[in-house]
Amino acid sequence: MLKNIPADDAADILSALPVALETETVGLAQAQDRVLAEEITARIPAPPFDRSPFDGYAFRGADTLTATKETPVVLKITEEIAAGSMPTVRVTQGRAAKILTGAPLPEGADATVKYENTAFTDTEVTLFAPVPPGTDVIRAGDDIRSGDRLAPRGTRLTAPLLGLLASQGIECVSVYKKPVVAVLNTGSELVEIGRELPPGMIYNSSVHTLCGYLKELGAEARNAGVVRDDPDEIAGRIKSALEEADIVITTGGASVGDYDFAVAAAQRLGAEVLFWKVNMKPGGAIMAAVKDGKLLLGLSGNPGAAVLGLFRIARPYICKRCGYAELQLPTVRVALKEPYEKNSPKLRLLRGRLVIEDGRAYFAENEGQGNGAVASLVGCDLLGEIDAGSPPLPAGAIIKAYRL
Repeated sequence: MLKNIPADDAADILSALPVALETETVGLAQAQDRVLAEEITARIPAPPFDRSPFDGYAFRGADTLTATKETPVVLKITEEIAAGSMPTVRVTQGRAAKILTGAPLPEGADATVKYENTAFTDTEVTLFAPVPPGTDVIRAGDDIRSGDRLAPRGTRLTAPLLGLLASQGIECVSVYKKPVVAVLNTGSELVEIGRELPPGMIYNSSVHTLCGYLKELGAEARNAGVVRDDPDEIAGRIKSALEEADIVITTGGASVGDYDFAVAAAQRLGAEVLFWKVNMKPGGAIMAAVKDGKLLLGLSGNPGAAVLGLFRIARPYICKRCGYAELQLPTVRVALKEPYEKNSPKLRLLRGRLVIEDGRAYFAENEGQGNGAVASLVGCDLLGEIDAGSPPLPAGAIIKAYRL
């Protein structure tokens, strides 16, 4: 069992664990935020035909090249083409078709003009300036060509991507099954919401925070309840959770002290403990073990620290388990908006937000950075990182930050 290891080593150990991904087919209406298990390519070009970008007239551009205010060109109107209908008459020399926005260009036409830039009657349209061939025509395939890759395997299906697939007439997609993650909170002091709060007790907030983040990642998160501080009871509850879950996360009992039971419970189950404690703050109180190919993850009992441990250490593995092609959070280099006045003997994580001032990106630290603080996660879109061994840093110092 490794102990007190660097954060990158801990994350790499979890990321390297093998996973067996299963797939299922779902309708597009049920595919929001699912992860693609197949590559999607375009079946048809978009748009599928040359079309008009506005209401106006379609004609041969060559017929208008001599047009001026003094000597306008007059074209005979052959038909009116509405969106959703097909042209029936080929445009020949001296002819034009009235056309509405999005309607397909008739055969022979290679240019369009807005109706307000012409004079017209029911039978003729007059142009007062040249309109060269190719002017204001949306060509077939301008947006997407047939065979173009629309989305690679491992892509999360967002709203615009769903719309793109719908434009191709795709009804169903193959996606990865969501991993089931059970969150079990340990602590004799915890009370579930909805119950009266006795003296000396606290409400169980960690499960709702962690389950919310897990669902955002694409997992199926389940509240496995609360268990008191007893290694045998914890081991029993973990064993029960493992029967239905792919990952079991516990909070509490991952630090060092008389009432810390995560490692003991894992060992009682016969799990292989991969590591215990990580050299970072907050969130370093973390234990990882494997039982029958399933991950047991013990996080800090403090809600804020538990979330940081989840994001910094376990998130890449959970993303891998969800089927994502990209496992890592995007990083940026940002300047500290305010000085950070503490020494950092360990890797230090800060909750904050991105601020842009005068074209420069800053990390603005949220108030309440304590291990148990949850309020500092509200509005947090950056996770700042200060290297181990760093002295106090002045405002403007450049640090690495993860985009949440």
